[in-house]
Amino acid sequence: MPQSFRQPEILSVARRQGRVTVEGLAARFGVSVQTVRRDLTEMAEAGKLDRVHGGAVLPSGVRNIGYQDRRNLNAQAKAAIAKTCAGLIANGTSLFLNIGTTTEAVARELLQHSALLVVTNNLNVANILAANPECEIIVTGGTLRRSDGALVGHLTMRTIEQFKLDTAIIGCSALDASGDILDFDVAEVCVSQGMIARVRQTILVADHSKFQRTAPARIASLQAMATFVTDQPPARNVQQYCADWGTEIRLAD
Repeated sequence: MPQSFRQPEILSVARRQGRVTVEGLAARFGVSVQTVRRDLTEMAEAGKLDRVHGGAVLPSGVRNIGYQDRRNLNAQAKAAIAKTCAGLIANGTSLFLNIGTTTEAVARELLQHSALLVVTNNLNVANILAANPECEIIVTGGTLRRSDGALVGHLTMRTIEQFKLDTAIIGCSALDASGDILDFDVAEVCVSQGMIARVRQTILVADHSKFQRTAPARIASLQAMATFVTDQPPARNVQQYCADWGTEIRLAD
């Protein structure tokens, strides 16, 4: 396959899976590992991917990737994470759900729950849960961000401040080696922090691709989480931090 056809497909695979490996791509295209390495180097130089040991990942930086691309990224892993997370939520629970494609997946898994109260700044979550007649939905006010259906700003924060709920389920853009939970948008971070401050426990939902990314704004530490639901074990040092902090790591099936 010519280089001009390989590189767009490499990028497509990276967007679906979060990372690509040299050996996996060589087998996929029937070319040598040296050819794949040249492709990845060129794509890294063009800013399309970041090189890591054995392959490449979607680029980090100060801006997130597009929301639809995020929906497609590791969709099966997010579905598994969402199912596991929903299994931790009892009927009759009050919840915050923030903006994010993984929290959208959680909302879909809550469609059979009963007697829920959900407060969200995520119009996508509200639309999903509208199909559950046993779920009372409160949408925060705020400024609509059309790119992803988020509501942010002063009115959003004022709404959140009116509640004290059982659980916050939050997503993020990155998780670094020190156990810090990160995101790209400061306004979005403020919303997540407001939710964490007004619940009895917080559950973080994040797939393994977040372990290999960075983002500039800090939401909180894993120390503030009761449970971290993910699809693959994080680095050993992060596992040790969670053990020390009493944060349960729950791996999705």
